[in-house]
Amino acid sequence: MTFDNDMAKVVKEYNVPIIIMHIKGTPKDMQQNPQYKDVLKEVKNYFIERIEYANKNGISKDKIIIDPGIGFGKTYEHNIELIKHIDYFNDLEVPILLAVSRKSSIGVALGNVPPEERLEGTIAVTCYASMKNVDIIRVHDVLENKRAIMMMEALK
Repeated sequence: MTFDNDMAKVVKEYNVPIIIMHIKGTPKDMQQNPQYKDVLKEVKNYFIERIEYANKNGISKDKIIIDPGIGFGKTYEHNIELIKHIDYFNDLEVPILLAVSRKSSIGVALGNVPPEERLEGTIAVTCYASMKNVDIIRVHDVLENKRAIMMMEALK
């Protein structure tokens, strides 16, 4: 609801869920030296403000999902911090979506491997997110990640 002024109206009119994703800057400039004093607090404050905006525009909290925007205006360190502390956002009391499948941060953590070699890293993050009770995990390799979560569930 930051790039299209009519988005809140559309969501309200059709009564559909909305994903509020954090991004610093725009897709054109987001990776040009992103800076944060405290990435967790700044992203959380963004969500607080956007949730309030949504509510004021007639979007109920039960229609809101948040996504910290891994890879969108963040460095490797910022992304890892957000993933490690994904449960920091639980007190916002809305579902959390984590979309990290094949992201460059996984590639860096695995020794700069290309996207097609990031399955194991993606599965590791999926398992971690499952442990942290993340509500939605967006992946490319659905079957492999689903099986990993099924195993995690069996071990709980």
